[in-house]
Amino acid sequence: MIAFLTGRVAARQAGSAVIEVGGAGLQLQCTPATLSRLRVGEEATVATALVVREDSLTLYGFADADERDVFERLQTASGVGPRLALAMLAVHTPETLRKAVATEDTAALTAVPGIGKKGAQRIVLELRDKLGEPFAGDPAGPASAATAHWRPQVVAGLVNLGWSAKDAEAAADAVAPEAEDAAPDVAELLRAALRRLSRA
Repeated sequence: MIAFLTGRVAARQAGSAVIEVGGAGLQLQCTPATLSRLRVGEEATVATALVVREDSLTLYGFADADERDVFERLQTASGVGPRLALAMLAVHTPETLRKAVATEDTAALTAVPGIGKKGAQRIVLELRDKLGEPFAGDPAGPASAATAHWRPQVVAGLVNLGWSAKDAEAAADAVAPEAEDAAPDVAELLRAALRRLSRA
């Protein structure tokens, strides 16, 4: 397992970044929270998880080890693969996901595009003893806390769900009028963008 990478950030785009390590550029699929902390040209250390498939090797990058660990545990639930796990972390912080599972808050889970009511119930049932207890007194909320970052979060979430960067950008433009609040709900904006894309 590749636990982390340290190197210069060579590139950053919607949903991914390239870290130069030993003369090689390694592409990481990242959460919006991780991407917002990376600056092109600067050195960074990123926690990573390698997902091996028959036809691919995909490296995922995270803001810290806790986010990576939650990403890996989410995939132990049936029906949750790397892409959906990353989408869950694009909408919620690890702590918010712990709280949602611990309190059986299926509404919070269905705020993630791609998760329906039955899927949320299954996730709660299968992950109740795997994600751990939420930290007492931690006010962590959805990843939408940084208002200025709603657009890259929506675009990254759509790209992680399989849409092209061009379509994701167009959908973000389309839902921009709905983000006039001081603290727009990224989960709701993602859902609105997905509805627009599904009608296209």
